[in-house]
Amino acid sequence: MGRLLLIPLLASFTASAVIIRGDVEDAKYRVPASSLPALADMPGEGHGVLIAPQWVVTAAHAAPMQGMKDDVIVGGVARRVKRVIIHPGYKMPPDALVKEALASGDFAKFHSFLASSDDIALIELALPVTETPPVPLYRGDKEEGMTVQLMGKGATGNGDEGQVPQSSHRTVLRRAFNVIVGADARYIWYRFDPPSSALPLEGITGSGDSGGPLLIGDGSSRQLVGVASWSKYPPDHPSWDKYARGLPFVEGLYGEIVYGVRISRYVQWIEGVMSVPASPS
Repeated sequence: MGRLLLIPLLASFTASAVIIRGDVEDAKYRVPASSLPALADMPGEGHGVLIAPQWVVTAAHAAPMQGMKDDVIVGGVARRVKRVIIHPGYKMPPDALVKEALASGDFAKFHSFLASSDDIALIELALPVTETPPVPLYRGDKEEGMTVQLMGKGATGNGDEGQVPQSSHRTVLRRAFNVIVGADARYIWYRFDPPSSALPLEGITGSGDSGGPLLIGDGSSRQLVGVASWSKYPPDHPSWDKYARGLPFVEGLYGEIVYGVRISRYVQWIEGVMSVPASPS
């Protein structure tokens, strides 16, 4: 599910196609598929990134665990999946925790659970992709303060009104920019600022683009810094007051904070998995 939204109310869990500034026309955010040939489309919704000729990295919750026979699309071509490797530290939130958060309106434990999970997976393709160059992994530790580019084809909307309700989670490709404001052992995160303090093409991911890329650089210098995972509103955000009063929960408003898996902290695991061939079984 896009941005791991188990229930529509839980907009604090999972990542959407690009949600844009309310004062900038949508056409400025749209880009052709050729702008990132290494972008992978998961079956149904969600994304990944080609990081080696036969390997795609994505968010664990977006990986096709239930549909190994489904193809992954890279460069517009269907690629058969050989195997999916989920990080051993990935955890799905227990139903009881979800119900407790919904009933009480207190999502602190729920957010702590998400922050403690290693939401990353690798997909080995049956055959190498020879016509599309992979995206190199960022290996430094200076993500905070970086301006990153994010891309996706999921649901859209704008910061004034939020994500469009019931919108499709597989639309056209959009890209936006944001600034990394924090990092820890597993995640990097950025905030959707209002126009007065936003980048010219500021945006965030939303429902339908889990596993989508956070990139620095351009062209041959492009590197993968993160993949979209989950999001939340800060405790003082007005959306919580509306939710407490029984109003519909709206994701994608200004002030939302989006978390991406911090690729630099998983390089050793990624390379370790890719170096071990699949067992004959």
